[in-house]
Amino acid sequence: MTTLGLGIIGCGNISAAYLRLAPLFKGLEVRAVADMNMDTARARAAEFNVVAQSVDDLLANPAVDVVINLTIPDAHYAVTKRILQAGKHAYSEKPLVLTLAEGEDLRALAATKGLAVGCAPDTFLGGAHQQARALLDEGKIGTITAGSAAVLNYGMEHWHPNPDFFFLPGAGPMLDLGPYYIANLINLLGPVKRVAALTSSAQEVRTIANGPRLGETVPVKTPTNIHALLHFHNGATINLSTSWDVFHHKRNHFELYGTEGTLYVPDPNFFGGTVEIGHKDGSLETVSPWDHPFGVANQEHPKHGALANYRTAGLADMVQALLTGRDARCSLERTLHGVEVMTACLTSGESGAFVTLTTTCTRPEALGIEEARALLV
Repeated sequence: MTTLGLGIIGCGNISAAYLRLAPLFKGLEVRAVADMNMDTARARAAEFNVVAQSVDDLLANPAVDVVINLTIPDAHYAVTKRILQAGKHAYSEKPLVLTLAEGEDLRALAATKGLAVGCAPDTFLGGAHQQARALLDEGKIGTITAGSAAVLNYGMEHWHPNPDFFFLPGAGPMLDLGPYYIANLINLLGPVKRVAALTSSAQEVRTIANGPRLGETVPVKTPTNIHALLHFHNGATINLSTSWDVFHHKRNHFELYGTEGTLYVPDPNFFGGTVEIGHKDGSLETVSPWDHPFGVANQEHPKHGALANYRTAGLADMVQALLTGRDARCSLERTLHGVEVMTACLTSGESGAFVTLTTTCTRPEALGIEEARALLV
């Protein structure tokens, strides 16, 4: 079995998840970590017994084949471009970039150099979401005509000690949390044809409610309340709401309405959860979980209890795609289409008009039980 060496740029909170979970998967070995702050890099390296390097040294390290970009969103484009220029494959945390033009530049560079680019989120590869995909593909609820997806809460300043970047252009609830919902919609329904949206912000400033900056305010420079209508190439119309201006609600995370019933899909921010089917006779069926390895709880969450967390599955799939010559499920084309969907929603909110998308993609190949097991050690 061929193993590819991994390097990580960005040693913040999310790096711990990649370092902890990467050993679950075949073909992956973290060989170095880097950060602009070398003390941060050394601390993370010591925690997981890997090598700490400067960014320049990591990019020049011949033992590193794939570099994971875990920097802040505003730096994703520049850092991923440097990774490609160094001759390494790249895998980025979401969102890949903040504009379609940046994504197209990366696509051209990757093609020129014969390199792969992949991007999170990979939660749609989770057991619950792949079971929902299988039910759709089996025709259990007929043809999807419409649906609703919602991620609504009251913003990051209530828990994050430095929430400034969440309220700047390139962030907000659409670009921060929307990727989970868009990626799963593409997994379930395929590409989007056009979008329309209404956008607003309830406040001009936010007050930090946690940490050493308690009571400080940060300016809001991007919409925090986005209600979008997505028209898919397959004809389905989906309402997508992303907001940080909601204190409480009873909306489900994800509902798909078909000609034979309704499919209730769990929160795409997580790998697992309960799938339900609403039948034509009015009955509600809780679907028994199938034996999918990425649906098995492996982590205790302080708020949500036992969770399935297989972050790095998308990276492992990309590495196996590189080694076997197949298409990666968290591919550049799909994540770039997702970026355009999200930015087009914001553009529509400004213009008041429908926006027809210029990109498209295919649905990713389903990740069934045996395919998922094949990614694990």
